[in-house]
Amino acid sequence: MFKRLRTSTQQLFDYFTPCSLCDIGIKRHFGVCQSCWQQLPWLKQSIERHQQQIFVACHYDYPIDRMIQQFKYEQKLQHQRFLSGLLLQLQLPKIHAIVPMPISTDRLAERGFNQALLLAQAISEHLNVPIWQPVQRLAQHSQKGLSRLERLENIEQQFIAAAPNQIRYRRVLIVDDVVTTGSSISALSEVLKQLGCQHIYSACVAAAQIKHTRSFGAADTMESQPL
Repeated sequence: MFKRLRTSTQQLFDYFTPCSLCDIGIKRHFGVCQSCWQQLPWLKQSIERHQQQIFVACHYDYPIDRMIQQFKYEQKLQHQRFLSGLLLQLQLPKIHAIVPMPISTDRLAERGFNQALLLAQAISEHLNVPIWQPVQRLAQHSQKGLSRLERLENIEQQFIAAAPNQIRYRRVLIVDDVVTTGSSISALSEVLKQLGCQHIYSACVAAAQIKHTRSFGAADTMESQPL
């Protein structure tokens, strides 16, 4: 009953407020109008990063990139509804639980929230499956000056299993906002496998391009956006 009332209230609010993107059209899809919705940089397919198959809703282009940045770094939490709505456009597999990408306690204190957890909550409600957080992330150190292999090793060491828990899920979905190289998803997947997960899927709002650079006399490095 309360869910139905909340939906009706949201629909009424949408009818009297303009599109969140163009500020003109009538809201039709998660706060944006039909025209803006159709012009989004859609991807809606599975991509491979770091030997991981990841379901992605959009390319990390305007206006998705700007909305994610505002959501994550400027505390514009009103974008949560729209960004979660993008994830709901994906054809997701059957799962038993959702695992939001963990962030370190330092990053959580700095930001005030885990953006992946907020996005996962909408998916959890839509699919009627629980959110599971069995992995902790240690403090994230700067990757500047590290080789590609050193960067990967640094990320792999950030994820550790949390305190022992009797709950186990075989089929899980990792949720994050942006994927670049996919190394974080890969590292998290390895820990989830150690906890008994047999089928691990991943879904992200957007995929950023990977820029390869080569400096004279040095090993290959990888630059990715966003930072």
